[in-house]
Amino acid sequence: MVDKIDHISLGNIKIDVVIKDIKNLHLSVYPPDGNVKIAAPIKMDIDTIRVYAISKLSWIKKQQLKFKNQERESPRDFLTLESHYFLGKRYLLKIVESNKAAKVYLNHDFIEMHIKKDSTTQQKQKVLNEWYRNQLKNIIPKYISKWERIIKVNVSEFGIRKMKTKWGTCKSDKKRIWINLEMAKKPIDCLEYIIVHEMTHLLEMSHNEKFIAYITKFLPQWQSHKEELNRLPLGHTDWK
Repeated sequence: MVDKIDHISLGNIKIDVVIKDIKNLHLSVYPPDGNVKIAAPIKMDIDTIRVYAISKLSWIKKQQLKFKNQERESPRDFLTLESHYFLGKRYLLKIVESNKAAKVYLNHDFIEMHIKKDSTTQQKQKVLNEWYRNQLKNIIPKYISKWERIIKVNVSEFGIRKMKTKWGTCKSDKKRIWINLEMAKKPIDCLEYIIVHEMTHLLEMSHNEKFIAYITKFLPQWQSHKEELNRLPLGHTDWK
């Protein structure tokens, strides 16, 4: 069955309502702009959903304010000695002109990018993003293997992509998880938390009490990792 999309407005707050085959209401506020979504059961009428949204209005505004005030990375020009991050550590970018295929290396405290002369900012960004992607492809499998044994689930496939509103996502029917490319910049503990979070969705798709009980059992310190992740600056380029 295809999910039905509806909308309600509370003053200047627009809420997307997704009607789907679930048992309970689920309210989410997403970074970076504080977009609001409610997932609601098929049989629930829109007036009931509106009353629920009104009851949560103060919480919605609090979350939106938090995202509004969250620090953003400054625009990146991809110039030598510019700051960039990998697994939570700050590195200085070093541009090395080369006629060979573009490559990126970690060299002590530098991210060293070998790239053709006169490459554009967009081309440099693409090269660095591809390096980030490859790093995550090398890192994530060992964590999936570790947590498959603990959670007792199997991940058939994982992928990495840019996402505007989520750090990760899960397709439980296909046993597939996706990780936001931005996670390459975040501390490894935060990356592991997102992997565990998405793998836990293979047991329980909703963010309900059952899900919370599962992830607390598997990763008791998950809340501190979540709070750290939400304190860190949002990427300028990927979060538009």
